[in-house]
Amino acid sequence: MSSLSPYRSLPAEQRITLVSHAMQSSRETRALYIQRLLTRKAGGFRAVTLQGWSVDRLAREVVRSKAELPEDELDLLHLHYVQLEPGIQVAFLDAAGVAHEGGSMAQDLEAPYADAAAVQRAAAVVTERHGEDGLRYLRTLARYSRAAWPGIEAIVLQVDGTTE
Repeated sequence: MSSLSPYRSLPAEQRITLVSHAMQSSRETRALYIQRLLTRKAGGFRAVTLQGWSVDRLAREVVRSKAELPEDELDLLHLHYVQLEPGIQVAFLDAAGVAHEGGSMAQDLEAPYADAAAVQRAAAVVTERHGEDGLRYLRTLARYSRAAWPGIEAIVLQVDGTTE
């Protein structure tokens, strides 16, 4: 698999958009990122300075200084694939035969959500329709949800040209 996390492999502008959206949706998230920037002494800014910044400017600094932690990455990718741009997830779930509403699966579904053949079929559809963005989605599943999608890790390894 790629050495970059699926989140870090997104273009910087997309990461900025995701962080901005997360901060606009939650004051706590904005405060958390400000605290991280202060802790890292990114740019030598004071709290009062960062608190006065626009969400966009703050998001740019968060992404520039890599203040997003691995646990944030999963939340930001969920935001990306389920809420903001669900097209890839919708295509994957449709091809795998998994019930969903606009890309959101029911909370009571139990893993695994599909069998290995359905995952293979869905991966092929996503790769064909969405190219590199679809591959990033598959890498996200392989990294964060491999038990829920049988065979996803092998599919990603094969696509990436790696064997174990």
